[in-house]
Order: sequence, then C-alpha cells, then structure tokens
Amino acid sequence: MISKFTIDQVFETARVEEVIGDFVQLKKSGANYKGLSPFTDERSPSFMVSPVKQIWKDFSSGKGGNAVAFLMEHEHFNYPEAIKYLAKKYNIEIEETEQSPEEKEMADARESLYLVNDFARDYFKNTLTQTESGKAIGLSYFKERGFTAETIEKFQLGYGLDQWDAFTGEALKQGYKLSYLEQTGLTIVKGDKQFDRFKGRVLFPIHSLSGRVLGFGGRILTSDKKAAKYVNSPESEVYHKSKVLYGIHFAKQAIAKENQCYLVEGYTDVIQMHQRGLSNVVASSGTALTPEQIRLVNRLTPNMTLLFDGDAAGLRASLRGVDLILEQGMNVRICAFPQGEDPDSFARGHTLEQLKDFLDNNTKDFISFKASLLAEEAANDPIKKSETIRDMVTSISKIPDHIKQEVYLKECARIMDISQEVLFSTLAQILKKNRATPPVQKLERAPSLEVIANNQTQTAKVDVQFELERKIIEMLLLYGTTEQDFKESIMESEADGVISYKEEQIRSLVYQKIYLDLQEDEIEFTHTEFQELYYKIIEAYHQNAGIRIEAFIQELPQNLSEMVTHILMDEEKHQLHQWGRKDIFVKDKETNISRVVTETILNLRRFLVTEKINELNMLYDPKTEGVSDADTLKAVMDYIGLKKVLSDKLNRVL
Repeated sequence: MISKFTIDQVFETARVEEVIGDFVQLKKSGANYKGLSPFTDERSPSFMVSPVKQIWKDFSSGKGGNAVAFLMEHEHFNYPEAIKYLAKKYNIEIEETEQSPEEKEMADARESLYLVNDFARDYFKNTLTQTESGKAIGLSYFKERGFTAETIEKFQLGYGLDQWDAFTGEALKQGYKLSYLEQTGLTIVKGDKQFDRFKGRVLFPIHSLSGRVLGFGGRILTSDKKAAKYVNSPESEVYHKSKVLYGIHFAKQAIAKENQCYLVEGYTDVIQMHQRGLSNVVASSGTALTPEQIRLVNRLTPNMTLLFDGDAAGLRASLRGVDLILEQGMNVRICAFPQGEDPDSFARGHTLEQLKDFLDNNTKDFISFKASLLAEEAANDPIKKSETIRDMVTSISKIPDHIKQEVYLKECARIMDISQEVLFSTLAQILKKNRATPPVQKLERAPSLEVIANNQTQTAKVDVQFELERKIIEMLLLYGTTEQDFKESIMESEADGVISYKEEQIRSLVYQKIYLDLQEDEIEFTHTEFQELYYKIIEAYHQNAGIRIEAFIQELPQNLSEMVTHILMDEEKHQLHQWGRKDIFVKDKETNISRVVTETILNLRRFLVTEKINELNMLYDPKTEGVSDADTLKAVMDYIGLKKVLSDKLNRVL
C-alpha cells in the first residue's frame, strides 16, 4: 500500500498539463491548453486541459478528470500504478510496504503480464552484463554496432542465453506462473516441455508511451538459415504491435519539442540516431505502418519524416505508408539515404551536425519524392507516366485539407509537365468514386424517406430540475467563496393586514447564500449524485473555508470526480475571441455572479412550486364539495400566489 503522505505529495507536485503533455501535443488556448483527443480519431482539437483547476476533459469522448484519471484512462493503469508513475516522474520517494510473492500472484492478470515482462527485462539485462556468455556474445555485438554503455543502459538492452529453458527455469524458480510466461510469449509450451522464445538472441525491450515494457524484439547472432533473423513477442493482452512504435517512450518529449518525428525501420536505427543526438526518432519495428501508430505520433506532432535506406525495396516501403499518413491530416516528408547506407550506418559514420545537414538538404515533400522516384521508372513510357500521375493524384485525394490538395496538385502539374485542369478533373473523379454508393444500398439505408406516424415523433424533454441542480453545483464549485451583493426580499405586514415585500441588499459569500436559501425552503436535491456532491461541497466550505479543486477531486469517488470535472470543463469550453476589437464589450462572468445565483434559486423554487400545483390539481375533484377538496383548492390558490411572486422577481409571465 502506498502511504497517504506519498499520495498527497504526488497530487501537490504533479501538474496535469505536464503529465498530459508527455502524451498529447498541447497548444495554448487562452488560460487553457487544447489538443487532439487521444481517445478518438478527430481532426479538430476538442481535448482541453485547465492548468488553473488541474483537470482535463475530452469533449469528443466525454471523458475527464485529473492527472491520475488520465493515466488510468490512457495507459490503463490502476490507481497505485498511476501514483507510482507520477512519483517517478517527479522524483518523489514512495513509501509503501514490500509486496510478497503471494501478493504478486494475487495481482490481476494484466498486471501479472507486466510484472513478468519487468522480470524478463531485468533478467536479460543482467545476463548481458553479468554472465560470461552475455559479455562474450551479446555485449560484443552491441559494442560492434557502436553502442556505448550509457546507450545500452538507457534502452535496457539484454541477452538470452543459448539454452533451451534458462530463462523459463529461473522465472518459475522466482515464483512466476507458467501461464503468464506463455501469455507474454517469453516461453513456448509444447505438451509438458517449455522452451525460451528468445534463446541465443540479443533483446530489445519494447516500451509503451509511458515506459512500461510491453514485449521484446530478439535478433539472432548466428548464421543459422533456418532461424528467423528477428523474432518479436506475440500479440498479448498488453502487447499489440500495430498500436506501438519502438522508441516512442524515449522520443516523445523531443518529438513534441522539435514538432517533428522521424520514422525509421529497425531497432538499431532508432538507438544509433538517439546516441548521435537526434532523439525524435521512432521505428515501426519491421511491420507495415498502421493508422494506430500514425495517430500515436499525431498526438505529439502533425509532422512526420520517413527515413529509409536507398535500396528500391526501402523506397517502395516508404510509399506504402504515405497515403495512411496523409489520411490522418499529417504533413509527410521523405528522405532517402545514399545507396548502401541506412539510418544506423549513416548516423554511426557522421557527426550530429553532418546528420542534420543531410536531413535538411535531402528531405523532400512526398509529392516531389514520389514524382522523382516514379518518373525514373516511367521514363519514355507514356502509359507508365500516366499511371504514375494517377497514383500521385490518388495520394493527394487522401489529404482532408482542400487547400493542401490544390497546392500539391499544382506542384504535381509542374513536376510532371501536365495541365492543372486535367489533374483537378482526375481528382474530382477519384473523390466522386470514393463517395459513390450503389443505388440499392442507398435505398436500403435511407430510413429518412419512410413515412413516420405523428404518434411516433417525440421531442426529448429537458429535465429542468436536473439542469437547475447542476447549475447550483457549478456555482458552488466556481464561486463558492466569492463575496457578492444580493438583493433580499423582506416580507412585511402593513397595519391593514396587507403583506408587502421590502428589498434589502446584503453582502454574503456565494456558498452561504445558496446554503441558507435552500435550508430556509427545506429544498432537497432529487438527483442522488448532486445531493451527495452538494453536502460534500458545503462540508468542505464549512471546515476549510474553501476548496482546492485538485485536492477535492482526489477525495471524491470516481463517479463524483468525473461529474465535477465535466461541470468545470464545460464552463471552459466556449471562450470569447477578441470581441473588443470589434467594439463589442461583454461583461466578465464575475460581474453577473449574484444575478445568476439568485435567478437559479428562484427558478428552482418556481419549478418546485409548479410541480406542487400540478400534484394538487391531480388530487382536486371539482365534482365533490368535501372539506378535503376545499383545502386542496385553497392550497392550490396559495401556491399560485407564491408562483406569481417568484415570477415577478424573475420578470416572467406567470
């Protein structure tokens, strides 16, 4: 168990914008930050972070909370894992009791897989540096590649002994279950026999964005033609190769800072580039680029440059991923290294300055690169040239931005020496074809054409009381300790018995005004969550004379924490944009606090009175003249009179 002192220290130290900034590219938007949602595929940013309130909300998915909630949602951490992650990030010492092997076994299956991977990482690291075989074979290989001791330690590189079950035997000895070893793919089980998947291989741990070990990539060092050169961990509960990029954990900050991401093919390419000083580099780990991987980068930057060796296969591979990147609305560039060179060898043989100069001078936008590559193949062949042009226009059609489409079409026309009109016409045909749907399907999928009976159309009713109670909670959270002038109606009885109302202005804190008014009328919240939240807020104000939002949210149950986040961030969603330049001057929200509070309470009273009138009308039977009916009628008339008073105060028609 993590101590409360540690948890409190984490919450006091952690900054939500810094934590989320490691995963999402955030841009300043007034007092807040905005970015693309990490939970949905969107083009326009709807993900908002409030540094003042230390909370976030994703308006596209409806999710929200504090820094811990983000890690739990995005990285699928449980609560202790999120706290540990933040403690590590901010160098906070964790106070907790040591877990026994039995307690480790009691962890859920997903966590058990992570624990097994952590053990494997440490085992392979120790094997590399602490065993004779590891030093002679694994460490020698890495040194031949030019990797320093610091680089080997940073990327947590390791080595698996060339024995059938060296790792498996040690893991079982340490109390790790065979089922988890098999699920992670570290051990291959055949009947009653077990084998190490990565025996005799150097190991490259594959990390998540947050730094957790998801799986491994292993390279064989022998010339055995029957064995695969590279072997990766199989798909598991924690490892999905299509959703992860090698090196993303080490590159994320540099990617966001430089606003650029370089994509290479292999593990050693990434490591060598990092060692040379170019840190914003990731790899697709030998797999074809996927939309999920692209979106992973798009959270950090809209700019991606593909780096490939100069052979034809590598260049062709670069083209296959271009269209996918364009579809995500990203800016894609390509750089091909000289014949016989790859990012690994080039970085090893050149200084950082030389590497940067080469990238600056040889990186082309995708249309220029594609044109030059395909034009060579289509030289003096009109048919191939026409196919090349159509291929380029097809790529341009993937771009969601129409302005970019036009710019690239004009560039394509210039390079390929063809009229712009033909290209625009071709683009229109491709777009029309992509949008086209067979007529039969259209008819089948057009329920809007069906005649709907009047009794089937229903307008969704607004839950007035829900909205009013929510507004009261919002005012308490935002302005609870704000002092305001309120107009109070004091009832006075004249000498002739006539009742009149006299207005007085009193100064009060917002939360005191709301609390006393609701208590005076004996108004109870009808929605359970609002009621629970209301009493927690009032208690916090009475005890502490204020609320620190980030600390308050921490103490709430998950459902109430999310509710508070939604209420606070919904208030931040819309911002006025430089209206003063157009001589439109809008009052600050703070100047209307007392009016909004008063009107909200009056509206709630009026609504409850209306509900009471409707309830009494249901009981009243005009056909009878009993005492009860007379009393009911009198009560109705009294409530109607009260409703009129409330309506007058609100300047509303009864």
